[in-house]
Amino acid sequence: MSPIGREEAAERAARELLGPQYAQEPLFDRLMRYARQFINDLLDATAGGGTAGGILAAIVILLLLVSVAVLITWQVRRAGRRRAAPSGELFDDRRLTAAEHRQAAERFAAESRWTEAIQERLRAIARDLEERALVDGMPGRTADELAAEAGLALPPFAADLTAAARSFDEVTYGGVPGTSAAYDFMTALDTRLATARPVPLETTP
Repeated sequence: MSPIGREEAAERAARELLGPQYAQEPLFDRLMRYARQFINDLLDATAGGGTAGGILAAIVILLLLVSVAVLITWQVRRAGRRRAAPSGELFDDRRLTAAEHRQAAERFAAESRWTEAIQERLRAIARDLEERALVDGMPGRTADELAAEAGLALPPFAADLTAAARSFDEVTYGGVPGTSAAYDFMTALDTRLATARPVPLETTP
């Protein structure tokens, strides 16, 4: 039997790849197989293409490997930025009242889902302060921004607001599990803030 030439082998491979057994092959696996086949062809050219052909093939392989490395590095860094830099926003896409956030917090607390309960309780505090015009209804507000602005309007509560914001960030972005003690602190702060009044501005004589 005579050996199969390169062109005939490529045609047979193409027909094989069009078979139904490859129809459901994942795209990534298919691309990796194509890449391996391409590199093998270049290596064959390096071995049998003479000095000039071998140098050219080696350069193409090097460029291909560098491109793959750059692509992988970019993907890893982008994924890392997504994990390391969360949005930090206090509210999600829902638009609920302070009372609705409190009800949600109480439901989560009844189920001992302390992380969600803490989140909803601080959202209730923020919405209540907005509804009472003690802070602006700023879109995209973070917990730290809420604590800073509310602390200016209600100085006696500044430290507790900062602690509440830190607790929210820890359970939401820091991977710290919520606790009943943290939720009780947030609930007590919410109750105290409900009757708080802003400090009047000093007027010059």
